[in-house]
Amino acid sequence: MLLIRPFSLSRWWAIVLKEFLQLKRDKVTFAMMIVLPIIQLALFGFAINTDPKYLPTAIISGDKSEFTRTLISSMQTSQYFKIDTRYTTPAQAQEALKKGEILFILTIPTDFTRQLLRGQKPSLLFEADATDPVTVSTALSAMQGITSQVATKDLRGPLAHLSIQKEPFDIRVHRLYNPNGINQYNIIPGLMGTIMTMTLTMMTALAITRERERGTMENLLATPARPLEIMTGKIIPYVFIGLIQATIILLASYFVFHVPFNGSIGLAYGVALLFIAVNLTIGITISSLAQNMLQALQLTIFFFLPSILLSGFMFPFSGMPRWAQHVGELLPLTYFNRLIRGIVLKDNNLAMLWPNIWPLLIIGIVMMTLAVRFYKKTLD
Repeated sequence: MLLIRPFSLSRWWAIVLKEFLQLKRDKVTFAMMIVLPIIQLALFGFAINTDPKYLPTAIISGDKSEFTRTLISSMQTSQYFKIDTRYTTPAQAQEALKKGEILFILTIPTDFTRQLLRGQKPSLLFEADATDPVTVSTALSAMQGITSQVATKDLRGPLAHLSIQKEPFDIRVHRLYNPNGINQYNIIPGLMGTIMTMTLTMMTALAITRERERGTMENLLATPARPLEIMTGKIIPYVFIGLIQATIILLASYFVFHVPFNGSIGLAYGVALLFIAVNLTIGITISSLAQNMLQALQLTIFFFLPSILLSGFMFPFSGMPRWAQHVGELLPLTYFNRLIRGIVLKDNNLAMLWPNIWPLLIIGIVMMTLAVRFYKKTLD
C-alpha cells in the first residue's frame, strides 16, 4: 500500500508557485489588488469632505455701502461662500439656483443702510438650495456669525449705540426645495441611480464573458450577426429591467418615504431611460474587455466605487477638491443625480436639464463605440 505523507513541503511549495504564476498571468486581477487600495486611500483621504467650502453664491444688492461691502467681505472670509458675479437680477439668480449652478442667493434691499442707521433692524433675504441638507447646513450656521462681524467693524463711534443691539440687522433664511431639511428627499432619488448603476452595469458586464465561459461564444461567432447587432441585442432586455427598477424606486419614494414629486413623470422616465442605456453600454464595454467573469466583476467594482463616492450621492459634490470634481464629471451617476433631483424636487424643465443630459449622450456614444471596437470576433 502506497503511503502518502499527510503534508509535503515540496507539494505545498509547488502549489504556491503555481498560484503566483497564475497571478502573474492574470494582470487585471493583480492590478486591481494594487490599484483599488490606492484609489480608496485617495478618495477617502483627499476627495471626501463633509464640510464643503467655497459654495457658489449670488449677491443681489440694491444698496452699495460700507456696511454691505463688509457683509460680503465677511462671507468670503468665512470661506464657506464663493461670490458669483454673473447674476445681477433676481430672475437670473433664481433660475441659476433652480439649475443648481449656485447654492445661495443673498438679497440686500435698497434701503438697507438707511434702516440700519435708523436702528430699524433691516432684514436680508438669504435663500438656499436645501435639496442636500448636509451641503448647506454648515454654511447657513456660519451666516449667523456674520452679523456680529459687521457690527464690530463698522458700527463704531457715533454708531456704537446700534451695535449694542443683539442683532443690528436680521438675516431671514429660506430653505428652498427641502424646507424641513429631510435627508430622505436627497438620498432616495440619488439611490435610484446608485442601484441601477450597480445592477445594470454588473449584469451586462457578464454578458459576453458568460458566453465565453459557457462555451456558447463559438456558436454566436458563427452567426452572421455584426458586433453592433450583438451588443445592442444583449442590452435591450436589460432596458426593461432598468425601467422596472426605476418604477419600484419612484413608487417607494413617494408612498413609503413621502418624497414629494414636483416635476414631470415623463421627463423622469426619459432621463432614467437615457441613464439606463449609458450604464448598459459601460457594462457591455467591460464585458468586451474582460477575459473572464472574475475580471468583469473586478472592473465593475473599479467603476462603481468612484461612482458612489464622487457623484454627490454620499458626500457633497461641492466639497470635493477640483481634481475629484473633474473625475466625478466623467461619471454618469453625477449627471443623473442632478437630473432626477432637479425633476423630483425642483420641477426642472427640459431646458434646465439639458446641461446634464448632453454629457450622458456623449458618454453613451463613446462607450458603445469602445465596446464595438474591442469586441473580439475570435475566441483567442
